[in-house]
Amino acid sequence: MTRLIDIEQLHFPSWVRPGDTVAWGQCSAEPVSLTRRLMAQRHTIGGRFAAFIGATWTDTCEPLHADVVDFRSYCGAANNRALADAGVLDILPAHYSSFEQLFANGPSRVDVLLLEVAPADDEGNYSLSASHEYLVPLLDTARVVIAEVNDQAPWTYGPRTIRAEHFDVMVHTSHALPGPPASKAGEVERKIAARVAALVDDGATLQCGIGALPETVLAALENHRDLGIHSGAIGDAVARLTQAGAVTNMRKGIDAGCTVAGTIMGSDLIHRFAHRNSQVQFRPTSYTHDIRVLESLNQFVAINGAIEVDLTGQINAETAGGRYLGAVGGAMDFIRGARRSRGGLPVIVLPSRAGTRSRIVPFIEGPVSTPRSDAAIIVTEHGVADLRALPLSRRIDSLIAIAHPDDRNELERAASVFGRTTQHKEIS
Repeated sequence: MTRLIDIEQLHFPSWVRPGDTVAWGQCSAEPVSLTRRLMAQRHTIGGRFAAFIGATWTDTCEPLHADVVDFRSYCGAANNRALADAGVLDILPAHYSSFEQLFANGPSRVDVLLLEVAPADDEGNYSLSASHEYLVPLLDTARVVIAEVNDQAPWTYGPRTIRAEHFDVMVHTSHALPGPPASKAGEVERKIAARVAALVDDGATLQCGIGALPETVLAALENHRDLGIHSGAIGDAVARLTQAGAVTNMRKGIDAGCTVAGTIMGSDLIHRFAHRNSQVQFRPTSYTHDIRVLESLNQFVAINGAIEVDLTGQINAETAGGRYLGAVGGAMDFIRGARRSRGGLPVIVLPSRAGTRSRIVPFIEGPVSTPRSDAAIIVTEHGVADLRALPLSRRIDSLIAIAHPDDRNELERAASVFGRTTQHKEIS
């Protein structure tokens, strides 16, 4: 029996037990009325509990809350960095495609699920709104489901019917969804985007990571035609591309006519675009990141970022300078899917430098997020290095050629440890 109560009457100790793991949607899908109340009542739970938070755009979770809350996430992005820098964020280094299984059973099982949902339609069906992805299966496996029904949340189409009986508790609210942090593309990002755009053919199906650089890459595709979208997340650029006529989804091979995604990571622009739009279909992570689905897409182009790439093609997308900034995430799932897709392209984008430090390095400083055996196409503002099928010696030449010019001589000297002394050639 679902209980409908006012938010002021919600007493979390009635629902959350010591030792539980609580989870909620990330970015704009955070049910902020619930999460803020949970943090305010954290001491009343009676013991420590865990919170799996995804990527966070609010200041709900602060390092001081770690006095009784064990914060966990798959990433150190956005406002998670404050928790990571304070040493109170525990990272789950797992591929996105494994989340459904991890959260249903074992030590990462989610006990209490907090949701932000759009109000019911005329038939009594609610919507998971801005985030479906790994939340969908938790409706069945979590012990407790608490829903914040926000009348400003977009109503989006998902794979299952959601009724009031799926919730143990419901509260009604009205507030704008959290927005993304401010970001602005510069000349370097625009050069990278132009190089990626030159690789993408009309009719390709796109997956794109999050942040200023991937959004800039998508914006550079405005003059393309018959593009498709199949991505873990979609942002404002997808709305703009569709409105410009670049995205039609008609040549995807599957899900024709529909943009497919797991979650929204953007502003009110994409929220309004997705609201009641049956041509934008949201799916769980078990679908968006499934290798069998990805290999069925025509010309699947996976575009993801990295922190650094070494001269053999190993990719670190997680740490820099000892700080956890990124994620394992879905990059490996999408890279492998693109490699198996007919005409697919696995693309990694990154500026050649972070400040004065080269991001093409002899040996990566952090973990190997993507091994060199899953070689990708690496793109910087200085060029494109297609590492697929290349032996190590040719990878070294290709990667040095797309490094910042001021770093190439030092990389050449470092490359001597690989037993080669050939000089780099410019790659346009």
